Amino acid sequence: MLNKKNPAKKVITKEKWESKLSNVSVEKTDLNKLIMNYLVIEGYKDAAEKFSQESGLQPTVDLLYIEERMDIRNTIQSGNIDEAIEKVNDLDPEILDNNPKLYFHLQQQKLIEFIKQGKIMEAIEFAQEELAPRGEENTDKSPVKSLLEHSQRQKTASELNSAILTSQCQDRDPRLLSLLKLLSWAQDQLNEKAIYPNIKNFVTAKLESNK
Repeated sequence: MLNKKNPAKKVITKEKWESKLSNVSVEKTDLNKLIMNYLVIEGYKDAAEKFSQESGLQPTVDLLYIEERMDIRNTIQSGNIDEAIEKVNDLDPEILDNNPKLYFHLQQQKLIEFIKQGKIMEAIEFAQEELAPRGEENTDKSPVKSLLEHSQRQKTASELNSAILTSQCQDRDPRLLSLLKLLSWAQDQLNEKAIYPNIKNFVTAKLESNK
């Protein structure tokens, strides 16, 4: 006898599942907008220009802004924090004024760069003058080892990149990533009710049996 609380899962064959998927209509224009959104948010200026020419779809933002954002991101990833802050202020001085936590993280990254360069006295002086007054408002801490890794620069650069996108009334993250998260959630929900071919590798997007 089947347990009413845990009924048997419905089994859907791969052929039937693919037939259902083939009946789903997606407009090419919507796909093109999704691709353009990803290229713009991730900063692929040249690819966005070429895709615009091929698809006839105009980007939702001046592509010059992409170049400026990527220049700022690359400056941070090179460890030149003061230069990055100057470029941000030239782009839009309100970005850092309206994001004190982000500014603190940039200053924190500057301190890290002093330490990595062996400038210990400069690091101590900078920490006392710049970071200590803001420390009580920014108590988030990370292990010292992780702060010295290149990934910390990338994290700071991504945070600043998101703030710039917000100031320009753009999405902070590509819509494609949101759709992939939604797909993953939907598959988890469906897994509780049915056995069906699903996507385990989002890179290949290949349907695989789910047993």
